Amino acid sequence: MNTKLSIVIVNYNVTGLLRNCLLSIQKYIEGIAYEVIVIDNASTDVSWKDLITEFPEFHFIESENNEGFAKANNKAIRTATGEYILILNPDTELEGFYMNDILSFADSQTDFGCLGVRMHDANGVFLPESKRSVPDMFNSFEKLFVNFKNNNSKSYYRNDIGENEINEVEVITGAFFLVKKYIYENVGGLDEAYFMYGEDIDLCYTLLRSGLKNYYYGKASILHHKGESTVKDEIYLERFYGAMEIFISKYYKESKPIQYSFLKAGLRLRHKIEKIKLK
Repeated sequence: MNTKLSIVIVNYNVTGLLRNCLLSIQKYIEGIAYEVIVIDNASTDVSWKDLITEFPEFHFIESENNEGFAKANNKAIRTATGEYILILNPDTELEGFYMNDILSFADSQTDFGCLGVRMHDANGVFLPESKRSVPDMFNSFEKLFVNFKNNNSKSYYRNDIGENEINEVEVITGAFFLVKKYIYENVGGLDEAYFMYGEDIDLCYTLLRSGLKNYYYGKASILHHKGESTVKDEIYLERFYGAMEIFISKYYKESKPIQYSFLKAGLRLRHKIEKIKLK
């Protein structure tokens, strides 16, 4: 039987969360020819190797160096045999027998780009980054300085789309990112200029620019232990805001110089504010 789905997970020092993620895959995926590929990004905590014997049916890859999220995913995906790729965070857990429905929906779309699902945190709070717009001058100002997560506008967070709806969106999150392998390869995969953060926005935008459509599938949900695998320090801030600068330089510097200048100034101001908060 041909492999329908390849689930790719990049691990870095979160063995406990990874184990729960793998258990949720075992529990909820039925009736699908699938494989799981876990790539460890040179974790200092080597306890992840204990999972190799606990989950013998899954594939584990060990990286010698931590070269970032995008590069690790691309490396693992080159070994994948599935028609579809599901990039999945190790700090997530599936919550239902919905994968068949998701794949059937994807199969039914002739212009399918990618798909994401409803995410909530450990307290059951909906995570608005489940459905977003491509950053521009206006919604980026809202995101950086106002952060209206709960209004009903079509802004950075697509609050005009209900949590449980199925609808087209521009941007989904890399925590649960479903895409056909041949399309992923055709557009070049994740841009390895991003070490971490921003690569999901870039890939979504690339798919849109290729004439494809991206979807938010709110009928399915995952638990995302948001922040538990991330240390919010100066390195985090450099990577996060640096990723946003890569994006605007790539797409706006030449074609939209006014937006580029505005966004660059806004990002740097917000970065300075966040650095002050750390002190």
